[in-house]
Amino acid sequence: MAPRDPNTLANYGDWGMKHTTVNFKVNFEKQRLEGSVLLELESLTDKTSREIILDTNHLSISSVKLDTTEPEWAVKDRVEPYGAPLSVSVPNGVSRGDVVKLDIALETTERCVGLQWMTPAQTGNKKHPYVYSQCQAILARSIFPCQDTPDVKSTFTFNFTSPLPVVASGVPVPSDSQGDGDKLFRFEQKVPIPSYLFALASGDLATARIGKRSVVATGPEALEAAKWELESDMDKFLEVAEKLVFDYQWGEYNVLVLPPSFAYGGMENPIFTFATPTIISGDRQNVDVIAHELSHSWSGNLVGCASWEHFWLNEGWTTYLERRIGAAVHGEPQFDFSAIIGWKALEDSVTLFGADHEFTKLIINHKGVDPEDAFSSIPYEKGFHFLYYLERLVGREHFDKFIPHYFKTWANKSLDSFEFKKTFLDFFEGYGNAEIKEKIAQIPWDDRFYKPGLPPKPDFNTAYVDSCLALAEKWKSDDYQPSAKDIESFTANQTLVFLQTVQQFPKPLSAERSHLLGSTYNISSSKNVELKSAYYVIGLKAGDRSELSGVVDLLSSVGRMKFVRPLYRKLNELDRDLAVKTFTEHKDFYPSTTKGQLAKDLGLK
Repeated sequence: MAPRDPNTLANYGDWGMKHTTVNFKVNFEKQRLEGSVLLELESLTDKTSREIILDTNHLSISSVKLDTTEPEWAVKDRVEPYGAPLSVSVPNGVSRGDVVKLDIALETTERCVGLQWMTPAQTGNKKHPYVYSQCQAILARSIFPCQDTPDVKSTFTFNFTSPLPVVASGVPVPSDSQGDGDKLFRFEQKVPIPSYLFALASGDLATARIGKRSVVATGPEALEAAKWELESDMDKFLEVAEKLVFDYQWGEYNVLVLPPSFAYGGMENPIFTFATPTIISGDRQNVDVIAHELSHSWSGNLVGCASWEHFWLNEGWTTYLERRIGAAVHGEPQFDFSAIIGWKALEDSVTLFGADHEFTKLIINHKGVDPEDAFSSIPYEKGFHFLYYLERLVGREHFDKFIPHYFKTWANKSLDSFEFKKTFLDFFEGYGNAEIKEKIAQIPWDDRFYKPGLPPKPDFNTAYVDSCLALAEKWKSDDYQPSAKDIESFTANQTLVFLQTVQQFPKPLSAERSHLLGSTYNISSSKNVELKSAYYVIGLKAGDRSELSGVVDLLSSVGRMKFVRPLYRKLNELDRDLAVKTFTEHKDFYPSTTKGQLAKDLGLK
């Protein structure tokens, strides 16, 4: 078959990955992974393919074995932004269905973009070094040669040697991890996963139970706070998700709370979700990130997009499931409340790119594009709104029967938007309901897939936001005298909606009024980074220089792109010299993805 993913150089239409074994020593001193990878590849042609091509990016490869032979191999010229293909000669080809073993000795280099190495000073208790991986979207190729595409899935064996505890995207296997010095940590992943779900973290980690099937792992100094934040909702989330779809397929569901430089809210690595420490806010108001990452256990991890052009199939579905979980746990208005917050994020992304931009479509042309450049809330929120539209069109009780059908049909496989469309239409055309059959015939698929900009906005249930909007309305008057009691009954997320509404005022608050808002409601001293960052955006728009030290403190201590990118953009408008100085001083704190995006935002790249 012809590869349908433009973001890989691998010839995965000729060779199918069956199993991947990684054997790595974690070398903290050199900041390298050293070892080998064993790839088991099935020939998909009958001796016509005479080479295996794999994705690599700035790897140091020392030898390649093909079964028992030493084949000719070469790392070819780079093809930006995709790295350099590793070509391994298979002079006589291989019969269709036969499996070859490719054993590649390698180590990562200082240009590895998929690993974030941290000195003891960059960690919570400042005692030990730390490393974690982030392979989505196309960064696994900087750790080991692979077919680095979501269109390929394989089972995995992980063997890591490290002086510090290790977690990975597999189920732990008993191994020799006692005593001092380097220890062996082994993991098995028997559910096939794509390369971007390869995950490793090693550091000073402690664990605590947060549910029947779940533990949280983090630095010992942060363990109690993380346990408290997550233990109340973990089992509830799992129970609701299993009712919505079907039984959880991965055995354990655990959470690793990472050091603060992590770029995302969470990364849905199987067995161990990697999560931002910004969810540990002391109020249990940001744990919807965990509902989101848990939902990925079905959408994305079990059933996923075939290329990043169809990323909405991962994130749109996951956002939809997350909101269904939130509604079941916290009450039905929570669904719309979360969607209202999401709509603001969607509007911000469309404004940033421009309403006619390619990256505001549901299906994006990625030829020659680095998927990171297209990353935004659009596949999440526009994808959610497409599924929510389909749910409302056929009715929730009927859509709820489609959900498990879809995930069973595509379990352990990858699909594109057109296969999703066929699956949806086939299900409801054979459903035996004439009214639904008539409705689905009217779906404007091409419009929904290819029209840039915002989708049609539904009528939201505003039960949870009316009081937030009413308070924001009062702030439009310069005479309004606020009181701490204004937000006394608000949840943190209601306060967030209030702040986001103030952000959107056609005429920004004055510097004095902005400062009054922050001091009256005591926001800048909050532990909740969602609230602090939303308030700082208001302050920067208002030109309130008294909060600049707080802005710089946040930018130097949090790496989550959701917060730092908008803040750097606003700081750049108010005080470019300070924005560039802050970035220059702290750029090594940020992971490569964040660093690259911020450099572009500031016009430095």
